[in-house]
Amino acid sequence: MTGVPASAAGGSGATPVRGGKLGAAAVNQASLWNIANLLTMARLVLVPGFVVLLLHDGGYDPAWRSIAWAAFAVAMITDVFDGHLARKYNLVTDFGKIADPIADKAIMGAALICLSYLGDLPWWVTGVILFRELGITLMRFWVIRHGVIPASRGGKMKTLAQGTAVGMYVLALTGPLATLRFWVMAVAVVLTVVTGLDYVRQAVVLRRQGIAADRATAAQEAAEAAEAALEAVEGARSAGTVLEGAEAAERVSGAPGNRGAAEAER
Repeated sequence: MTGVPASAAGGSGATPVRGGKLGAAAVNQASLWNIANLLTMARLVLVPGFVVLLLHDGGYDPAWRSIAWAAFAVAMITDVFDGHLARKYNLVTDFGKIADPIADKAIMGAALICLSYLGDLPWWVTGVILFRELGITLMRFWVIRHGVIPASRGGKMKTLAQGTAVGMYVLALTGPLATLRFWVMAVAVVLTVVTGLDYVRQAVVLRRQGIAADRATAAQEAAEAAEAALEAVEGARSAGTVLEGAEAAERVSGAPGNRGAAEAER
């Protein structure tokens, strides 16, 4: 992890091999207090501050809304960097996996709800976006045992469009810029719906494939178990045949004629 102190990375402090990659043990040692998680925590802390700034003085002061926009922009930027740092420097933690999407949804949801509360954005737009985000998150958990739905290019475009549109609505824009932000939000809503439907399709396909794979594995295990049981039965039969042959030979050797012949030989 070049350029990152061991304390920040959460590792043991051992110097990694030049040009090598950290193993699973090093990844598991990532501290909760690494730079990626600190950025995620900062984004969570920004949410209530952003709400206060946006709603200050009735929510219509251009100066305060500009400051609120700055807080929103910082949150969006940290959203980009914390995931990148976590993957690049092996700082992925269970806390980060849970807190990062929560922070993303929290800042976006807070902005949408506040804007609708102020009357700047129709409630149905807020409802569509929040329903999609919450639904996709729950759906990821629904299929997580079968696999992970990767972030698509369309999903990244949706995130960019949403962040840009919401940021423009946070600012007290007028004239042509106010018209422009309407169309940017329209694009964001369309991408939100289209990518949401695509994620649903991917989830259904992934779940079907996972169920089919589970059934195939179960059938193979059952066949192997049946084959093992058959081999055990055959082995038991072979052992019984050998035992019966040995008992028959003993009975023959113990017959009176055979005993006399054996005594004569002695």
